[in-house]
Amino acid sequence: MTLFWRIFLLNAAVLTAATALLLFTPATISTQPKAGEVAVVFAGLAAMLVTNAALLRLGLAPLSRLTRTMATVDLLRPGRRLAEAGNPGIGALVRTFNTMLERLEAERATSAGRALSAQEAERRRIAQELHDEVGQSLTAVLLELKRVGGHAPAEVRAELQEVQETTRISLDEIRRIARRLRPGVLHELGLTSAVRSLATEYSTRGLSVRARIGSDLPALGEEAELVVYRVAQEGLTNTARHARAELVELSLRRTPGAVELVVRDDGRGLRGAPEGAGLRGMRERALLAGADLTVGPGPGGGTEVRLRVPVDMGVATDAAPAHRPGS
Repeated sequence: MTLFWRIFLLNAAVLTAATALLLFTPATISTQPKAGEVAVVFAGLAAMLVTNAALLRLGLAPLSRLTRTMATVDLLRPGRRLAEAGNPGIGALVRTFNTMLERLEAERATSAGRALSAQEAERRRIAQELHDEVGQSLTAVLLELKRVGGHAPAEVRAELQEVQETTRISLDEIRRIARRLRPGVLHELGLTSAVRSLATEYSTRGLSVRARIGSDLPALGEEAELVVYRVAQEGLTNTARHARAELVELSLRRTPGAVELVVRDDGRGLRGAPEGAGLRGMRERALLAGADLTVGPGPGGGTEVRLRVPVDMGVATDAAPAHRPGS
């Protein structure tokens, strides 16, 4: 039965019942209705309207739920579905919406994967050029300044040393940017060493990062390791830039059927701020690994980022820890 006929028959049932009440009950109306009869008619009309509204609200409740879901659905938080209603017409509409949502989530995950893969490739290219081109040029300038400084007069030598120190600082900064763009330690030494390196790198300028990394981490795929690393990196970056925190607790541990990353700070918290590009980027990455990402207030204040990456139960039980020799 279509939605039209469902609403029509509901209204018809109400009107038929009202007509029957007028025909087969003592309630009558004369040519010149009396005040009492008018009151009876209007009371019956009010009763019909209330009954009709209640039945329509009941019959169209699945459409209201569908409207609310369509207005609040977020493809970065997949898995939200509506239960199919018993009415065939509305049930077909809900099924169509759920199918469309599944297709959109799959297409979003595929396109996000391609975009992030292209982004990582571009980061590797830029990091390589910074290392090979700019880094080597600055190294050559540094060596030349050192050579010239050895032959320069004393009054010029101090200025050359200042320029040499500035060049050395610039070279270190370029190397640091290249490491962030292309996490070589992740590919060479594994996830454990890469996360420890992040904690050490961000433990500067009044921010202390306390890292707790489990020794029994299961093996993860290369893509999943990159997701964990990038989420940890973005979480620490957001804390350093916006949280005004003094302490960050970073933990990476094994849980039943998953690897869990938690980045928790003691800063000022989210304070209702809308999600920026950084948080949405973390959600995009979590989708690639089929992971669950939550961002919210920490138990003691501040902000907590929690990433749960599922792993195969057999791999989680039997695999070696997720770090390579030398980590």
